[in-house]
Amino acid sequence: MRAFLRAHDLRGKRVAVGLSGGVDSVVLLHLLRELAPECGFRVGAIHVHHGLSPNADAWAGFCRALCRRWKTPLAVRRVRVIRGGAGLEAAARTARYRCYRTLRADVIALGHQLDDQAETVLMNLLRGAGLAGASGMRAKAEFHEKLLLRPLLDVSREAILRYAKANRLGWIEDESNLDELLTRNYLRRRVGPLLTARYPRWRESVARAARHFARADADANRLLRVFLKEHGMRAPSETKLAEMLRQLSGARSDVRVRIAHDGKELRVYRSKVIVKNAEREKPFTPVRWSGERKLALPQLGGELRFRRTRGAGIALSKVAQEEMTVRLRSGGERLQPDAKRPRRTLKNLFQEAGIPPWERERTPLLFSGTDLVWVPGLGVDARYRAGTNEVGSVPVFRVVAPSPTARGAERSSDIFPRRRS
Repeated sequence: MRAFLRAHDLRGKRVAVGLSGGVDSVVLLHLLRELAPECGFRVGAIHVHHGLSPNADAWAGFCRALCRRWKTPLAVRRVRVIRGGAGLEAAARTARYRCYRTLRADVIALGHQLDDQAETVLMNLLRGAGLAGASGMRAKAEFHEKLLLRPLLDVSREAILRYAKANRLGWIEDESNLDELLTRNYLRRRVGPLLTARYPRWRESVARAARHFARADADANRLLRVFLKEHGMRAPSETKLAEMLRQLSGARSDVRVRIAHDGKELRVYRSKVIVKNAEREKPFTPVRWSGERKLALPQLGGELRFRRTRGAGIALSKVAQEEMTVRLRSGGERLQPDAKRPRRTLKNLFQEAGIPPWERERTPLLFSGTDLVWVPGLGVDARYRAGTNEVGSVPVFRVVAPSPTARGAERSSDIFPRRRS
């Protein structure tokens, strides 16, 4: 502990220990109290009362009595835990960290230890986590303008228990630690002993692997910072940067990633990160085309221009037969760009052409009645194409203002390659 504190200069800092009353947090508080005068920081504690156990009041009372005996300032915060999709344990953690965030302290010290780290990494790997999840918990991290430290992260549970007994420390036991319906408890009580029988130092090995993953994750963080700077964006906080990296590199290929940052959006398509200007999409009303050479589409940030020619484009003789309108996709459209091949769904044609999903929704489509006639980048339907000597009109969509469909405003990078499913 002394070596850890010397490596993280805390002189003049206010250090608050997250005190649950369990052996890990009690030992952490005891150690920090012992070393505070030597290292020049002030130490206090915070106990979060989740109200989930019938013993919760007793736990808060234990922490009050302990801190009173040790002459250590203590804050007790009651929270309401709202169960979410991630489960009760995750909801309690969210509520707890919200308290830490609002606490008047420079440093939050938590009692996570080696066994917790190994179990966390194992759980994350079983859930298919990427680099961030495989890195486990950090011994040091930025936390909402505070510093979050886990000084015991390399210390085993057995060593902590030995220290507690040698110093005649008391602690409480959370009965929920016996509930094997919780993943962590199942791994700790069932899987851990099996691994220990075959690999006695599996926890140390997993923690060491986590450090390797963390170094790789740090490289990825550095690359993402450089990438954002090159695209004219300010660096985000460490917490947001980690979340951005998790979404950009860890999501499945069928998941649509959309991250707003500094007036822009980051998207992922076919292993590339694409940066776009973040603009609110305007509702689009269908526009009629009666053969004019220019058709303004301000809601899409551009216009359609039509060039008269012979033997190509849309046959003008077809234009007068049905009402021609420009509309957006609604689903189920089909197009036959090649007369020698069958009519195919627009979705499949877009995928083949490599058009990102968000562009597909804002691409202007030209219809004759209910027939799809033309799609930018895909061409004219065979039924409406001008014959060899027939007068035709070749449409082109041009961007005249920045918009979500402005492909010229996009820049791509392969710095975050992802496997295709």
